[in-house]
Amino acid sequence: MTSGSVRNYWKRPIAVLAGMELLVFGATLCLMSLPRFAGESPLVEGDITQILARGLLFAPVLSLAMAATGLYNERQSLSLGGLLTRLLVGSLGGMMVIAIVASLVPEMAFDREALLLGVVLVGSGSAGCRLLVGKLAGEHLFKKRIIVYGAGRHAASLMQKQADGNLGGFKTVGFIPTVGDEPSAVSTERRIDLRGSLLEHCRTHDISEIVIAPDDAPDAFPVEDLLECHLNGIAITELTEFLERETGQVRIDLVHPNWMVFSPGFTSNGLHAHLERIFDVIASLALLALTWPIMLLTVLAIKIEEGPRASVLYRQVRVGERAQPFQLFKFRSMREDAERDGRARWAAANDDRVTRVGRIIRKLRIDELPQIINVLNGEMSLVGPRPERPEFVSQLNTKIPLYAERHVIKPGLTGWAQLCYPYGANETDAAEKLQYDLFYVKNRSLLFYLAILVQTVEVILWGKGAR
Repeated sequence: MTSGSVRNYWKRPIAVLAGMELLVFGATLCLMSLPRFAGESPLVEGDITQILARGLLFAPVLSLAMAATGLYNERQSLSLGGLLTRLLVGSLGGMMVIAIVASLVPEMAFDREALLLGVVLVGSGSAGCRLLVGKLAGEHLFKKRIIVYGAGRHAASLMQKQADGNLGGFKTVGFIPTVGDEPSAVSTERRIDLRGSLLEHCRTHDISEIVIAPDDAPDAFPVEDLLECHLNGIAITELTEFLERETGQVRIDLVHPNWMVFSPGFTSNGLHAHLERIFDVIASLALLALTWPIMLLTVLAIKIEEGPRASVLYRQVRVGERAQPFQLFKFRSMREDAERDGRARWAAANDDRVTRVGRIIRKLRIDELPQIINVLNGEMSLVGPRPERPEFVSQLNTKIPLYAERHVIKPGLTGWAQLCYPYGANETDAAEKLQYDLFYVKNRSLLFYLAILVQTVEVILWGKGAR
């Protein structure tokens, strides 16, 4: 992942939290190791080296466990009970993985008391870190102070996003009006009347970034003033790039038709494609080895509920990379006559076409497992936009700008849009999810790909977005 996409994916508070927790996890693992060498003889140099090695080797496992339970997702809004549950699951899950891996090397193994101590220290240490970061965030320590060059509709859209609670990483100090701005879009008291230079105003108000958001390209664009600010360490960011960074979306209502041509990203990277394909195959085979008993039980459950002659797999044409159709495989979760009239319909909440077994396997995403075949065939990737039916794609291509561009890469079993937005059931949902899909297409890298796979564990464990 490039430095730009790292910044887009992980905001400063989450990065600080992850760093603090990694140190706590490393210290915990070192403490867990001490009893193994406690006794009448003092620790020797080799023992200390082994203790530190455990901390360095296994601390990232606990960080991954916390990420897998959604605890590094800044869009996560949890009650105290939900937070504590995830901390417990993350701590137990991480320690279980460490215990299994460490047991393969007897010299690195932990005893039962040490593992129990580890769960307590990891859970409480993580909770303490989150309490501290939450307090610092409440005091606006992580918030940037920005001003917006523009006071029209585009600037107001940023203000509305912030009012909706979707943008919390910055404080808008004010808006500088430009020629062509809609007068009523931003209230008078929020407008800035510059009485000196732009740089002087930024220094006086501790501004770290200027967001460029005029409704129209102004005739007298203050290039020299903006350049002066830029050379003095103040970031200058265009509105679409700013919102992309802060929301994890590409705002299709703000981009120009030629935006994709000149925008960074959206480039084909042969090395990335080969690495992703290798990982797709290896991970799919591993997933198949782990889940074949679950799939066998699913087959038996479908047969028991609907009879020995009931079909198990559901085959449906979907649109893949470069808009090429392919046949997608799923475990059948709806009645066999779900579309007896031949008309394609979106799946609805509490859809009465779903069978009893279907409700369970859809909730746990088990119905998606046969798509491993599609991944091994090269028709899908593990990560990418959700593959849609041709009937829906033809409609959405005509109604939603840039919808066709989501097909420049392979569709996936999971994806950025699937993590950030619930199950789509209409054109409005499709447009919202498209903005996340375009963000992934633009910023995709192997690290982003792996991060999405890790966070997908939370979706499965908590059944988020299933219908």
